[in-house]
Formats: sequence, structure tokens, C-alpha cells
Amino acid sequence: MRRRSVDRRRPRVRPLSDAAPTRVGGWGHDDLARASLLREACLMESIDCVVVGAGVVGIAAARALAQAGREVLVLEAAEAIGTGTSSRNSEVIHAGIYYPRDSLMARLCVAGRRRLYAFCATHGVEARACGKLIVATDAAEAERLAGIQARAEANGVEDMRMLTAAEAKAMEPALACVAALHSPRTGIVDSHGYMLALRAEAEAAGATFVFHSRVEHGQATDQGVTIEAAGVTLGCRTVVNAAGLHAPALARHIAGMPGARVPQEYWAKGSYFSLPGRAPFSRLIYPVPVPGGLGVHLTIDLGGQARFGPDVEWVDTIDYDVDPARADRFYAAIRRYWPGLADGALQPGYAGIRPKIVPPGAPAQDFVIQGPAEHGVKGLVNLFGIESPGLTAAIAIADLVVEAAR
Repeated sequence: MRRRSVDRRRPRVRPLSDAAPTRVGGWGHDDLARASLLREACLMESIDCVVVGAGVVGIAAARALAQAGREVLVLEAAEAIGTGTSSRNSEVIHAGIYYPRDSLMARLCVAGRRRLYAFCATHGVEARACGKLIVATDAAEAERLAGIQARAEANGVEDMRMLTAAEAKAMEPALACVAALHSPRTGIVDSHGYMLALRAEAEAAGATFVFHSRVEHGQATDQGVTIEAAGVTLGCRTVVNAAGLHAPALARHIAGMPGARVPQEYWAKGSYFSLPGRAPFSRLIYPVPVPGGLGVHLTIDLGGQARFGPDVEWVDTIDYDVDPARADRFYAAIRRYWPGLADGALQPGYAGIRPKIVPPGAPAQDFVIQGPAEHGVKGLVNLFGIESPGLTAAIAIADLVVEAAR
């Protein structure tokens, strides 16, 4: 039986609004549209390509696959794009400084950063190369700056420059440090605007997004992977597992996927606190990195407001509440480089959870982009541990997904 082609002209399923949808016989209009689309897909002998997860990396992968001529269906468990890790971060465009040489994080961050700036410039997405200072607040930290600079330059990061305390203070008068490293290529981006622009291009190339459609499990077959989503069984030539925090769990629920190839997930929650009013700095301020993350750093948003974070809290459940008591630890960390922080100034902001695949205290992880050549399951591409710098690297990650899905 010949596979029916997807009608690229059919209406796209949009995310639900905050208002309750009109109900028709127990179903909302969005429910009916989703069910109709999935039933249409089920009538096919197979679907060409399903991307599971509509975070920034899933959207970028859908865009790249659709532009490569693939028929793409994106299934997202939530009500809209980018509701998880993609929208709960610092919105920083990373230069590619910290990652081990030749790691995927290093290569894809540098390549993705260059392409992100270019994409934003041509698609009306606000992005700003405001720069970053990595600050040392004592002699021991200052000694580590040279190693950070050497690693950054080995990764291809441009224009890194060591600063004396006086030079750093001339750039940021409120700063306290003994030395600093300047990264002018680091920046900030409107992450939601970026995801919307990527989605628009994915849809223009024929991709379809369906929300409230959780993929529960799957089965490896000779033709690819069969999945169960929203009560519908779909045969897929290719499945891209871009489920973020849930990617390892989804992989374990695909019968035929070797369990030894699925990493154990670990979740590192990071809380952010905001500072009312205008930021005291014009650049991002980062301490020398700490195990598990980059320390409590100061970022600014495109409106000029400052936020501090994230800290590191290892958790077993998804909970995005911010405990106001955690601010006590923030004050001490921030005052090492900004002693002018007033008591009571920090307000609870938001929290995110980073999808780690190494336990606390282990060496830093790398991205895992795992195709049939690695695990032996035809048509399955797994994306594991796509934490920071995933937002920066998304377009470059998507290119590797296309290669793995050939």
C-alpha cells in the first residue's frame, strides 16, 4: 500500500488560549481539530517524521527536517511551544567558553551562536551582543581565568580579553573583582520570539504542530518506530525524541530500544531572583564556574531588568516554585562581585530544571545525539542532556538531527 502524502495546505493546530475553548459534545474545538489531524495521520500506512517535543530544539529540528523535504508532525504534551526548559532559563546567547574542546557542546554552541545572531537579524527577532564579564573575586579565582580563556579560544570563541580590576571597573563601575575575562560575543535573546520565528519557518515548509498530545510509548519495527499518542497509534519512518526532561523516560518506553543506551536522568533545578528597577550593570556578570553550573550570575533582559541565578538544587520531581528562603544564599554569592546589593532587594522570579544525564559531582556532561548508528533502532533519533547551551546551539543541533535521520 502506497503511503499517502500529507496535505501541506491543511490548517495548523494552534495552541489553546488561556480562555476555555468552546465545547461541542464534550470536545473543545481544539480537541476536535487535534483528533481529526491524528486520525488523518493514522489512516496513512506510515508518517514520514514525528518530532516529540516543541521546545526550541524540537522546533529547530522540525524546521530543518521540513526544509530538507521531510513530512513532519510535531507532537507536544503541553498547550504551546517552549513551556519547559526552553522558557525557563537566562535567555543568554552563549559564546562557547566553558565546554571541553571538540565536545558537541563546544562545537554546536559556537556554530549555533553565529547562526542564531544571523537568524535573528534577518527575522526580526530581538537579540543583543551585550557582552559578559567572568569575574574573579580572589587570587585563586584569578588564576583560573587564564585556563578559561585558553579553553574558549580552543573552541573558536572570538575576541576574549583579560582585564585588570581597573579595566573591569571602568566598564562596570559597580563591580568588585581582582580580575575579569571579557566575552564580547555573549548576548541575550528574546527566546519566545526566536521560537515563534523558527516555528513559522517550520510551518511554511510544511511541518504541523499538534498540542496536548503526549507520546506514551513506542515499538521499534522493521519500517521505523510505531508510537502511541493521544490514543492514536502512528507508524513513523522517523521519530525524533526531543522530549527534554522526559527524553530518557520516553526512550525507555520504546520497546526494542536497548536500555543500556539510555542514560539515567538527573534533574538540576535552578531558581532565579529578580531585582526591581533598572539593572546596575550593562553587561552580564558571571562568577568563575562552580560544580553543576555557572554559579549565581547576573543577567539582564532586553528591557534592562536584572535577574540573578540559577543556583543548583538536585530534585526528583518537577516543581517550578521558587522558595523565597533560597535568597539568603544568593545575597552572599552576589555580594562577592556586587557589594552594593541592598538587603531585601531580591524578589522571587522563576525556576527552571536542567536535564542532566550525569549525577551530582560527576564530570560535566556533553550533549548526546543518538541515531540508529549508535543504538541500532531504525528511524529513532534520541536527544539526551540538551541543557545549556541548547538554546544557543538549537539550529546547529538540528543539522545533526537531519543527518542522523537520513
